[in-house]
Amino acid sequence: MVLKTGAGVLADSSRLPTALRSVLGYYADTGVFDYDSLALKSEIDDRTERMVEDVYDRVEAALADEFGRPVSFSYDTKLILPAQLTLGYVYRAARRDADGDPVDDEIATGVPPADAASLGDGTPDLSPRERVVRAEQMTRLSIEALIDGDMRDAINDDEFEDFETDADLDPRRVAETAQAALQSHLQGLLDEMPPVVEDAYQWAVDYSEAHQERDEHFRELMERAEAGDGEAVDAIREEYKLADYEEEPATFERAEKDLPYSKTQYARVGVLYDGMLDLYRLAGLDIDDEFARAIVLAIIGAQVWLDDVDDYADDRAEGQLTPVTAEYLLAPDERAAYNRVVDVTEQYLDAAKGYATAADSPLTGVAVEYIYRSGDPSVLPGHH
Repeated sequence: MVLKTGAGVLADSSRLPTALRSVLGYYADTGVFDYDSLALKSEIDDRTERMVEDVYDRVEAALADEFGRPVSFSYDTKLILPAQLTLGYVYRAARRDADGDPVDDEIATGVPPADAASLGDGTPDLSPRERVVRAEQMTRLSIEALIDGDMRDAINDDEFEDFETDADLDPRRVAETAQAALQSHLQGLLDEMPPVVEDAYQWAVDYSEAHQERDEHFRELMERAEAGDGEAVDAIREEYKLADYEEEPATFERAEKDLPYSKTQYARVGVLYDGMLDLYRLAGLDIDDEFARAIVLAIIGAQVWLDDVDDYADDRAEGQLTPVTAEYLLAPDERAAYNRVVDVTEQYLDAAKGYATAADSPLTGVAVEYIYRSGDPSVLPGHH
């Protein structure tokens, strides 16, 4: 108990790096300290960085064809964390079950064989090495799909500041060329897999896009609420904060479905990662429900705590409804709105941390702690 208390005090020290504070904070909350997870994080970061570099090499080749000259390219995205955590989850389990180390220096390429008897049933009959290979293949696929989806959103929103090149090129043309190159390659990978894999991927994309199609409706509600329309405020509460699921996700239990903003934020971001985890399952990998819930809840919490909090002023000015802007319309005053934003975030991240511990994934638990300690709610009205 003394050690946990001391860890909690150190975790709250702003003089320590956030990564170390996250490890200490997770230990203080759960009593779990897994030194191997620290080394695993570094390994996963290195290996997924190589996967991302492969993706950008493909983009640079397409840009060179488009512009008739070599082009250096990078794209700032935070969306691959769940894929990194899932790869770490499989590595940890495979190493526990193997006599030696099933993780080779080389990273597997391609896709799992379409005629594999185990494809899609999460069979435990795969060897540790086979599980590692399939996890690496699906992580490559997931990273490319996540970056492709993020680029699509950026193009739809005319937001090109995250597309970086070493030349003064038309940003929209760069973005569209990059996204088209990824979409073409991704489709080729999906074509090599059984139809059930593409069906699962497309289901997640369609589910998310159905929510995006309601964006104008939510903007209209927000505009009316800003003007003092009480019916619009009630509609935001019922249709956005407390909305019921038409098509309930199998990943969530009742408790998660009843969280504030669960339906809209699952459709906004959670479903994409739920779909990602289904791809691993369809490759024959055993991804348990606790781990899946931890990932989906963590990404929803991160969206609110990191992006929506940081973007509050811009979103409010531009009429973008998020859980953060919604609370400042629903709460009686700014202080109450601030407290509600913190409470919503903690509900999601505390639940994610609990499921990570239940799934024996301390790497995920520490990542959830890192998300929480990386937020800066002081930018919100009502902080003091």
